[in-house]
Amino acid sequence: MNWALFYDVEMWTQIGISVGIFLLFLVFRKLFSKYIYSLILRLSNKAPTDMLRHIFVSFEKPLQWLFIIIGIEIASRYFPFRPAPDGLFNSFISASVIVLITWGLYNLASASSIFFSKVKNRFKLEIDDILIPFMSKAIRIIIVAISITIIAQEFEYDVTGFIAGLGLGGVAIAFAAKDAIGNLFGGFIIITEKPFTIGDWIMTPSVEGTVEDITFRSTKVRTFADAIVTVPNNTLANESITNWSKMGKRQVSFNIKISYETPKAKLLKVVRQMEEEVKGHSEVHPDSILVRFDKYQENGYEIFLYFFTKSTAWAEHLRVKEEINFRLIEILESEDVSIALPSRKLYASEPDEEKGSLPAPQES
Repeated sequence: MNWALFYDVEMWTQIGISVGIFLLFLVFRKLFSKYIYSLILRLSNKAPTDMLRHIFVSFEKPLQWLFIIIGIEIASRYFPFRPAPDGLFNSFISASVIVLITWGLYNLASASSIFFSKVKNRFKLEIDDILIPFMSKAIRIIIVAISITIIAQEFEYDVTGFIAGLGLGGVAIAFAAKDAIGNLFGGFIIITEKPFTIGDWIMTPSVEGTVEDITFRSTKVRTFADAIVTVPNNTLANESITNWSKMGKRQVSFNIKISYETPKAKLLKVVRQMEEEVKGHSEVHPDSILVRFDKYQENGYEIFLYFFTKSTAWAEHLRVKEEINFRLIEILESEDVSIALPSRKLYASEPDEEKGSLPAPQES
Protein backbone atom coordinates (compact mmCIF):
# COMPACT_ATOMS: atom_id res chain seq x y z
CA MET A 1 0.00 0.00 0.00
CA ASN A 2 1.29 3.46 -0.93
CA TRP A 3 1.19 5.30 2.41
CA ALA A 4 2.43 8.49 0.76
CA LEU A 5 -0.92 8.90 -0.97
CA PHE A 6 -2.74 8.26 2.30
CA TYR A 7 -0.85 11.13 4.00
CA ASP A 8 -1.03 13.48 0.98
CA VAL A 9 -2.87 16.46 2.53
CA GLU A 10 -3.20 18.33 -0.75
CA MET A 11 -4.91 15.37 -2.42
CA TRP A 12 -7.43 14.96 0.39
CA THR A 13 -8.05 18.70 0.36
CA GLN A 14 -8.90 18.53 -3.34
CA ILE A 15 -11.20 15.57 -2.76
CA GLY A 16 -12.94 17.46 0.07
CA ILE A 17 -13.37 20.53 -2.17
CA SER A 18 -14.84 18.35 -4.95
CA VAL A 19 -17.29 16.66 -2.59
CA GLY A 20 -18.18 20.02 -1.01
CA ILE A 21 -18.90 21.59 -4.41
CA PHE A 22 -21.10 18.66 -5.38
CA LEU A 23 -23.04 18.82 -2.09
CA LEU A 24 -23.40 22.58 -2.51
CA PHE A 25 -25.03 22.09 -5.89
CA LEU A 26 -27.39 19.52 -4.36
CA VAL A 27 -28.45 22.20 -1.86
CA PHE A 28 -28.83 24.74 -4.69
CA ARG A 29 -31.00 22.21 -6.53
CA LYS A 30 -33.24 21.76 -3.50
CA LEU A 31 -33.59 25.53 -2.93
CA PHE A 32 -34.19 26.19 -6.62
CA SER A 33 -36.97 23.60 -6.99
CA LYS A 34 -38.65 24.43 -3.66
CA TYR A 35 -38.63 28.23 -3.76
CA ILE A 36 -37.43 29.84 -7.00
CA TYR A 37 -39.09 27.48 -9.48
CA SER A 38 -42.31 27.33 -7.46
CA LEU A 39 -42.43 31.15 -7.63
CA ILE A 40 -41.83 31.04 -11.38
CA LEU A 41 -44.69 28.56 -11.84
CA ARG A 42 -47.06 30.75 -9.80
CA LEU A 43 -46.13 33.79 -11.89
CA SER A 44 -46.59 31.84 -15.12
CA ASN A 45 -50.19 31.06 -14.08
CA LYS A 46 -50.91 34.79 -14.47
CA ALA A 47 -49.63 34.87 -18.06
CA PRO A 48 -52.25 35.56 -20.77
CA THR A 49 -51.56 32.16 -22.40
CA ASP A 50 -50.87 28.69 -21.02
CA MET A 51 -47.84 28.19 -23.27
CA LEU A 52 -45.38 29.82 -20.83
CA ARG A 53 -46.56 27.55 -18.01
CA HIS A 54 -46.26 24.47 -20.27
CA ILE A 55 -42.63 25.41 -21.00
CA PHE A 56 -41.72 25.78 -17.33
CA VAL A 57 -43.53 22.55 -16.33
CA SER A 58 -41.87 20.62 -19.18
CA PHE A 59 -38.36 21.69 -18.15
CA GLU A 60 -38.86 21.40 -14.37
CA LYS A 61 -37.30 17.95 -13.93
CA PRO A 62 -34.54 18.46 -16.55
CA LEU A 63 -33.47 21.70 -14.83
CA GLN A 64 -33.28 19.92 -11.47
CA TRP A 65 -30.99 17.29 -12.99
CA LEU A 66 -28.97 20.01 -14.71
CA PHE A 67 -27.81 21.17 -11.27
CA ILE A 68 -26.41 17.68 -10.65
CA ILE A 69 -24.63 17.60 -14.04
CA ILE A 70 -23.11 21.06 -13.50
CA GLY A 71 -22.12 20.09 -9.97
CA ILE A 72 -20.35 16.94 -11.23
CA GLU A 73 -18.55 18.89 -13.96
CA ILE A 74 -17.29 21.69 -11.66
CA ALA A 75 -16.43 19.28 -8.84
CA SER A 76 -14.39 17.18 -11.26
CA ARG A 77 -12.11 20.17 -11.94
CA TYR A 78 -10.81 19.97 -8.37
CA PHE A 79 -10.75 16.18 -8.24
CA PRO A 80 -7.17 14.94 -8.15
CA PHE A 81 -7.88 12.04 -10.52
CA ARG A 82 -9.81 14.07 -13.12
CA PRO A 83 -9.90 12.42 -16.56
CA ALA A 84 -8.40 14.04 -19.62
CA PRO A 85 -10.25 17.25 -20.64
CA ASP A 86 -11.00 15.94 -24.13
CA GLY A 87 -11.73 12.37 -23.10
CA LEU A 88 -14.78 10.20 -22.58
CA PHE A 89 -15.83 12.05 -19.41
CA ASN A 90 -16.50 15.29 -21.27
CA SER A 91 -18.45 13.38 -23.91
CA PHE A 92 -20.68 11.93 -21.17
CA ILE A 93 -21.22 15.41 -19.70
CA SER A 94 -22.18 16.83 -23.12
CA ALA A 95 -24.41 13.85 -23.86
CA SER A 96 -26.12 14.27 -20.48
CA VAL A 97 -26.92 17.93 -21.24
CA ILE A 98 -28.33 16.91 -24.64
CA VAL A 99 -30.49 14.24 -22.96
CA LEU A 100 -31.87 16.83 -20.51
CA ILE A 101 -32.71 19.25 -23.33
CA THR A 102 -34.37 16.40 -25.24
CA TRP A 103 -36.32 15.44 -22.12
CA GLY A 104 -37.71 18.96 -21.77
CA LEU A 105 -38.55 19.29 -25.47
CA TYR A 106 -40.19 15.84 -25.41
CA ASN A 107 -42.38 16.93 -22.49
CA LEU A 108 -43.18 20.18 -24.28
CA ALA A 109 -44.17 18.28 -27.42
CA SER A 110 -46.92 16.56 -25.44
CA ALA A 111 -48.42 20.03 -24.85
CA SER A 112 -48.23 20.80 -28.56
CA SER A 113 -51.67 19.18 -29.02
CA ILE A 114 -53.14 22.00 -26.91
CA PHE A 115 -51.14 24.53 -28.94
CA PHE A 116 -52.33 23.11 -32.28
CA SER A 117 -55.94 23.05 -31.03
CA LYS A 118 -55.74 26.71 -30.04
CA VAL A 119 -54.19 27.68 -33.37
CA LYS A 120 -56.93 25.74 -35.16
CA ASN A 121 -59.70 27.50 -33.22
CA ARG A 122 -58.11 30.95 -33.41
CA PHE A 123 -57.44 30.96 -37.15
CA LYS A 124 -60.36 28.60 -38.01
CA LEU A 125 -58.09 26.16 -39.82
CA GLU A 126 -59.43 22.97 -41.40
CA ILE A 127 -57.40 20.56 -39.26
CA ASP A 128 -59.04 17.27 -38.32
CA ASP A 129 -59.01 16.31 -34.63
CA ILE A 130 -57.28 13.03 -35.54
CA LEU A 131 -54.35 14.87 -37.11
CA ILE A 132 -53.45 16.89 -34.00
CA PRO A 133 -52.31 13.91 -31.84
CA PHE A 134 -50.40 12.55 -34.85
CA MET A 135 -48.57 15.88 -35.28
CA SER A 136 -47.65 15.87 -31.59
CA LYS A 137 -46.29 12.32 -31.77
CA ALA A 138 -44.40 13.10 -34.99
CA ILE A 139 -42.67 16.05 -33.29
CA ARG A 140 -41.63 13.75 -30.43
CA ILE A 141 -40.12 11.22 -32.84
CA ILE A 142 -38.21 13.97 -34.67
CA ILE A 143 -36.86 15.37 -31.37
CA VAL A 144 -35.64 11.93 -30.24
CA ALA A 145 -34.09 11.16 -33.65
CA ILE A 146 -32.17 14.45 -33.74
CA SER A 147 -31.02 13.93 -30.15
CA ILE A 148 -29.70 10.44 -30.89
CA THR A 149 -27.82 11.79 -33.91
CA ILE A 150 -26.17 14.59 -31.91
CA ILE A 151 -25.21 12.24 -29.06
CA ALA A 152 -23.71 9.78 -31.57
CA GLN A 153 -21.60 12.59 -33.03
CA GLU A 154 -20.42 13.56 -29.52
CA PHE A 155 -18.95 10.07 -29.20
CA GLU A 156 -17.47 10.42 -32.73
CA TYR A 157 -19.72 7.75 -34.16
CA ASP A 158 -20.01 7.76 -37.97
CA VAL A 159 -23.69 8.58 -38.44
CA THR A 160 -23.33 8.63 -42.23
CA GLY A 161 -22.05 5.05 -42.23
CA PHE A 162 -24.90 4.02 -39.95
CA ILE A 163 -27.47 5.51 -42.35
CA ALA A 164 -25.75 3.78 -45.28
CA GLY A 165 -25.92 0.51 -43.35
CA LEU A 166 -29.63 1.02 -42.85
CA GLY A 167 -29.95 1.38 -46.63
CA LEU A 168 -28.21 -1.94 -47.23
CA GLY A 169 -30.29 -3.72 -44.63
CA GLY A 170 -33.52 -1.93 -45.47
CA VAL A 171 -35.14 -4.92 -47.12
CA ALA A 172 -34.55 -7.15 -44.09
CA ILE A 173 -35.77 -4.46 -41.70
CA ALA A 174 -38.88 -3.79 -43.80
CA PHE A 175 -39.70 -7.50 -43.89
CA ALA A 176 -39.25 -7.84 -40.12
CA ALA A 177 -41.34 -4.73 -39.44
CA LYS A 178 -44.03 -5.33 -42.07
CA ASP A 179 -46.81 -5.35 -39.47
CA ALA A 180 -45.61 -2.10 -37.94
CA ILE A 181 -45.34 -0.49 -41.39
CA GLY A 182 -48.81 -1.78 -42.28
CA ASN A 183 -50.25 -0.24 -39.12
CA LEU A 184 -48.46 3.04 -39.88
CA PHE A 185 -49.96 3.20 -43.38
CA GLY A 186 -53.30 2.18 -41.92
CA GLY A 187 -53.06 5.19 -39.60
CA PHE A 188 -52.39 7.48 -42.57
CA ILE A 189 -55.41 6.02 -44.39
CA ILE A 190 -57.61 6.72 -41.36
CA ILE A 191 -56.33 10.32 -41.29
CA THR A 192 -56.78 11.00 -45.01
CA GLU A 193 -60.10 9.24 -45.58
CA LYS A 194 -61.50 10.26 -42.16
CA PRO A 195 -63.96 7.37 -41.65
CA PHE A 196 -64.12 8.41 -37.99
CA THR A 197 -62.53 10.75 -35.48
CA ILE A 198 -61.94 10.79 -31.73
CA GLY A 199 -65.25 10.63 -29.87
CA ASP A 200 -67.19 8.87 -32.66
CA TRP A 201 -69.30 5.78 -32.06
CA ILE A 202 -68.19 3.17 -34.61
CA MET A 203 -68.99 -0.45 -35.35
CA THR A 204 -66.69 -2.85 -37.23
CA PRO A 205 -66.47 -6.66 -37.45
CA SER A 206 -63.77 -6.38 -34.74
CA VAL A 207 -65.21 -3.92 -32.24
CA GLU A 208 -68.04 -1.52 -31.43
CA GLY A 209 -67.73 1.50 -29.17
CA THR A 210 -66.44 5.07 -28.85
CA VAL A 211 -63.04 6.04 -30.30
CA GLU A 212 -60.78 7.34 -27.50
CA ASP A 213 -57.32 7.60 -29.09
CA ILE A 214 -55.57 7.10 -32.42
CA THR A 215 -51.81 6.46 -32.52
CA PHE A 216 -49.36 5.50 -35.27
CA ARG A 217 -49.86 1.82 -34.50
CA SER A 218 -53.41 1.36 -33.26
CA THR A 219 -56.78 2.84 -32.35
CA LYS A 220 -58.27 2.56 -28.86
CA VAL A 221 -62.03 2.00 -28.66
CA ARG A 222 -64.04 2.01 -25.44
CA THR A 223 -66.82 -0.56 -25.68
CA PHE A 224 -70.26 -0.22 -24.10
CA ALA A 225 -69.06 -2.63 -21.39
CA ASP A 226 -66.56 0.16 -20.47
CA ALA A 227 -63.55 -1.88 -21.61
CA ILE A 228 -60.75 -0.55 -23.83
CA VAL A 229 -60.08 -2.52 -27.03
CA THR A 230 -56.86 -1.73 -28.95
CA VAL A 231 -57.25 -2.48 -32.66
CA PRO A 232 -54.27 -2.30 -35.07
CA ASN A 233 -54.75 0.43 -37.69
CA ASN A 234 -54.03 -2.03 -40.48
CA THR A 235 -57.01 -4.13 -39.34
CA LEU A 236 -59.36 -1.15 -39.17
CA ALA A 237 -58.24 0.19 -42.55
CA ASN A 238 -59.22 -3.11 -44.21
CA GLU A 239 -62.60 -3.53 -42.50
CA SER A 240 -66.02 -2.07 -43.18
CA ILE A 241 -66.65 0.72 -40.67
CA THR A 242 -70.10 1.94 -39.65
CA ASN A 243 -69.92 5.39 -38.07
CA TRP A 244 -73.12 5.79 -36.05
CA SER A 245 -72.08 9.29 -34.93
CA LYS A 246 -72.59 10.53 -38.48
CA MET A 247 -76.33 9.83 -38.21
CA GLY A 248 -78.43 12.96 -38.64
CA LYS A 249 -81.34 11.14 -37.00
CA ARG A 250 -81.91 7.79 -35.31
CA GLN A 251 -84.34 5.11 -36.44
CA VAL A 252 -87.23 3.63 -34.47
CA SER A 253 -89.06 0.65 -35.95
CA PHE A 254 -91.46 -1.77 -34.22
CA ASN A 255 -94.85 -3.54 -34.51
CA ILE A 256 -97.97 -3.55 -32.33
CA LYS A 257 -100.45 -6.46 -32.52
CA ILE A 258 -104.05 -5.81 -31.52
CA SER A 259 -106.83 -8.33 -31.04
CA TYR A 260 -108.99 -9.63 -33.94
CA GLU A 261 -112.01 -8.64 -31.86
CA THR A 262 -111.27 -4.99 -32.73
CA PRO A 263 -113.84 -3.63 -35.25
CA LYS A 264 -112.60 -2.07 -38.47
CA ALA A 265 -113.71 1.43 -37.47
CA LYS A 266 -111.77 1.29 -34.22
CA LEU A 267 -108.73 -0.17 -35.96
CA LEU A 268 -108.76 2.69 -38.46
CA LYS A 269 -109.22 5.28 -35.68
CA VAL A 270 -106.39 3.83 -33.60
CA VAL A 271 -103.99 3.83 -36.55
CA ARG A 272 -104.83 7.49 -37.37
CA GLN A 273 -104.43 8.58 -33.73
CA MET A 274 -101.06 6.83 -33.49
CA GLU A 275 -99.91 8.54 -36.68
CA GLU A 276 -100.99 11.96 -35.39
CA GLU A 277 -99.22 11.33 -32.08
CA VAL A 278 -95.91 10.43 -33.75
CA LYS A 279 -96.11 13.33 -36.21
CA GLY A 280 -96.99 15.78 -33.47
CA HIS A 281 -94.08 14.91 -31.20
CA SER A 282 -91.56 17.76 -31.14
CA GLU A 283 -88.53 15.45 -30.96
CA VAL A 284 -89.50 13.20 -33.85
CA HIS A 285 -87.93 14.02 -37.21
CA PRO A 286 -90.68 15.04 -39.66
CA ASP A 287 -89.30 12.97 -42.53
CA SER A 288 -90.16 9.32 -43.14
CA ILE A 289 -92.96 8.81 -40.60
CA LEU A 290 -94.96 5.65 -41.32
CA VAL A 291 -97.82 4.29 -39.19
CA ARG A 292 -99.80 1.65 -41.10
CA PHE A 293 -102.02 -1.40 -40.62
CA ASP A 294 -99.54 -3.83 -42.10
CA LYS A 295 -100.36 -7.54 -41.68
CA TYR A 296 -102.80 -10.21 -40.57
CA GLN A 297 -100.82 -12.23 -38.07
CA GLU A 298 -101.75 -15.46 -36.31
CA ASN A 299 -102.87 -13.68 -33.15
CA GLY A 300 -104.18 -10.37 -34.43
CA TYR A 301 -103.85 -7.29 -36.61
CA GLU A 302 -100.29 -5.91 -36.86
CA ILE A 303 -99.66 -2.15 -36.95
CA PHE A 304 -96.23 -1.09 -38.22
CA LEU A 305 -94.52 2.08 -36.88
CA TYR A 306 -91.43 3.59 -38.48
CA PHE A 307 -89.90 7.00 -37.67
CA PHE A 308 -86.71 8.77 -36.55
CA THR A 309 -85.80 10.73 -33.44
CA LYS A 310 -83.97 14.02 -33.95
CA SER A 311 -81.40 13.17 -31.29
CA THR A 312 -78.87 10.46 -32.05
CA ALA A 313 -77.68 10.22 -28.43
CA TRP A 314 -78.73 6.86 -27.07
CA ALA A 315 -80.21 8.13 -23.78
CA GLU A 316 -82.25 10.86 -25.51
CA HIS A 317 -83.35 8.43 -28.21
CA LEU A 318 -84.67 6.00 -25.57
CA ARG A 319 -86.44 8.78 -23.68
CA VAL A 320 -88.35 9.92 -26.78
CA LYS A 321 -89.22 6.34 -27.66
CA GLU A 322 -90.51 5.75 -24.12
CA GLU A 323 -92.72 8.87 -24.22
CA ILE A 324 -94.29 7.72 -27.49
CA ASN A 325 -94.82 4.18 -26.17
CA PHE A 326 -96.67 5.48 -23.13
CA ARG A 327 -98.83 7.68 -25.36
CA LEU A 328 -99.64 4.72 -27.63
CA ILE A 329 -100.82 2.76 -24.57
CA GLU A 330 -103.11 5.67 -23.64
CA ILE A 331 -104.61 5.64 -27.15
CA LEU A 332 -105.36 1.91 -26.96
CA GLU A 333 -106.88 2.24 -23.49
CA SER A 334 -109.07 5.22 -24.50
CA GLU A 335 -110.46 3.25 -27.44
CA ASP A 336 -110.85 0.06 -25.36
CA VAL A 337 -108.60 -1.88 -27.73
CA SER A 338 -106.57 -4.76 -26.30
CA ILE A 339 -103.15 -6.05 -27.30
CA ALA A 340 -103.26 -9.43 -29.04
CA LEU A 341 -102.07 -12.27 -26.82
CA PRO A 342 -100.77 -15.65 -28.03
CA SER A 343 -103.60 -18.22 -28.04
CA ARG A 344 -104.41 -21.71 -29.34
CA LYS A 345 -107.65 -23.57 -30.08
CA LEU A 346 -108.03 -27.00 -28.52
CA TYR A 347 -110.66 -29.72 -28.90
CA ALA A 348 -111.72 -30.81 -25.41
CA SER A 349 -114.24 -33.73 -26.07
CA GLU A 350 -114.52 -36.94 -28.13
CA PRO A 351 -116.09 -36.98 -31.65
CA ASP A 352 -119.88 -37.52 -32.01
CA GLU A 353 -120.08 -41.22 -33.01
CA GLU A 354 -123.56 -41.02 -34.58
CA LYS A 355 -122.89 -38.01 -36.79
CA GLY A 356 -119.15 -38.53 -37.10
CA SER A 357 -118.47 -34.85 -36.58
CA LEU A 358 -116.09 -32.97 -34.25
CA PRO A 359 -117.36 -30.77 -31.43
CA ALA A 360 -116.95 -26.98 -31.47
CA PRO A 361 -113.42 -25.90 -30.58
CA GLN A 362 -112.65 -24.11 -27.32
CA GLU A 363 -110.23 -21.19 -27.30
CA SER A 364 -107.58 -20.99 -24.58
